[in-house]
Amino acid sequence: MFKQYCPYEMEGHLKKYTQKLVSLVYPYIEVTFHEFTSESFYERSKAYGAIQRYLTTNSTIRAKRLKADMVRDSKSLVLSMDDHEEIADEFKGIKVWWASNKNIPRTQVISFYGDEEKRFYKLKFHRRDREIVFGSYLNHVMDEGKAIEVKSRKRKLYTNNRNEQWAGRYQRTMWSSVVFEHPATFDTLAMEEKKKKEIMNDLITFTKSKDYYKKIGKSWKRGYLLFGPPGTGKSTMIGAMANLLEYDVYDLELTAVKDNIELRKLLIDTSNKSIIVIEDIDCSLDLTGQRKKKEEKDVEGDGKDPLSKKKKEDEEKSNESSKVTLSGLLNFIDGLWSACGGERIIVFTTNYVEKLDPVLIRRGRMDKHIELSYCCFEAFKVLARNYLDLESHDLFETIGKLLEETKISPADVAENLMPKSDDEDAVDACLANLIKAIEKAKEEAKVKAEEEEKEKERAKAEEEKKAKAEKEEKQKAEKEEKDKEKEQKSEEEVKEKKTAGEEVKENGG
Repeated sequence: MFKQYCPYEMEGHLKKYTQKLVSLVYPYIEVTFHEFTSESFYERSKAYGAIQRYLTTNSTIRAKRLKADMVRDSKSLVLSMDDHEEIADEFKGIKVWWASNKNIPRTQVISFYGDEEKRFYKLKFHRRDREIVFGSYLNHVMDEGKAIEVKSRKRKLYTNNRNEQWAGRYQRTMWSSVVFEHPATFDTLAMEEKKKKEIMNDLITFTKSKDYYKKIGKSWKRGYLLFGPPGTGKSTMIGAMANLLEYDVYDLELTAVKDNIELRKLLIDTSNKSIIVIEDIDCSLDLTGQRKKKEEKDVEGDGKDPLSKKKKEDEEKSNESSKVTLSGLLNFIDGLWSACGGERIIVFTTNYVEKLDPVLIRRGRMDKHIELSYCCFEAFKVLARNYLDLESHDLFETIGKLLEETKISPADVAENLMPKSDDEDAVDACLANLIKAIEKAKEEAKVKAEEEEKEKERAKAEEEKKAKAEKEEKQKAEKEEKDKEKEQKSEEEVKEKKTAGEEVKENGG
């Protein structure tokens, strides 16, 4: 009735002066949090999202009207306050009220994105509690909302694409994702117990060190270099780290990154509480020799060996799709752009750590170097417990002695411990197969060592032969040079005698 008989032009003025009049006697303050703001119309307000998650934990207990929905990336059905519902909350002895509302547009709007209703939360509290609400309560709500998001969300495994894709209603990104469901944990990781505890303590300490990193003036990130032979559990270690910390994993494929600018965009698009992984970094791009290319070019000149020239052309061809440089990667890890966000872990894996540029893996970039080596007896016991539910066995002593003498990867041990049938004797059969595999690996290593020794002796003999031939060639050349000098000297003496005879003859005449 008010809208029908009151002109639209007068409505704004009446509301304005009515609110002023009410504020003189009304003891409460109201704060509105809109879902979308004018500055970020296409991106949902982070404050609104945090408040929604915070109120979700209280609304199921206190609200009388709820709405249920399957929210994106959530593990289960989410219950939240229905529109035009109000609940009370208490904090440090004060009482506040939260209300969920929405504004319906006056005219019907056809939108590409569907729902154009503008939702918002309204916080109401007594004016005497202003200092507590603005000083600590709202920060408490934001922190709790973020913590709830981390606990309730489905963790993701991301990989980078060559082109941007839609990641929701309003956002485009170069990352695509699947649900992260890797089952690895530190309990199932085949490694010495002492070393596992050291790594776990380091990770947990990092997650609690936000204020410490701020105090020392460093961005809140930490680098881990995982190196060792193939099959020693580097990828499994990353899965265990992600499950321990409940972080997302970003698997960065450098060969799919066009240039350094695109690399920075990918970094900006990563979330906090994440692990950024570059596996087999020594094989991703030719990052190790870029600083030496100019020197090599100057030394080699035009008369290069055809084989080395062809090899270089093949390497350049394989890397022509990516212009990421060593400098760009270093800035990605430890430059100004690395401070965009926080609580990130960067992991490099490699089978050949000696191939990497020392600048890339120095302390401060890769803060902790973790060597994952061949299977030891402690690692074997973990695998036996995982695969066969065995804590001890008569054959354990034999296997322990063999592992001390033989290099075999945990992956090879695990393959032999995996039961191939449901027979009652499967455990004994698996252990027997493992013993055979270790003995075979020991014999192969022995044969290989003998072959390498023979190869060394052969190479040494060839070197000695070559040195002897070079010595003989040098002696021969020296002898020829001496003979030549002697012959030249004889000719000069004959010439001098002849000249002297001619002078005598002339004088006599």
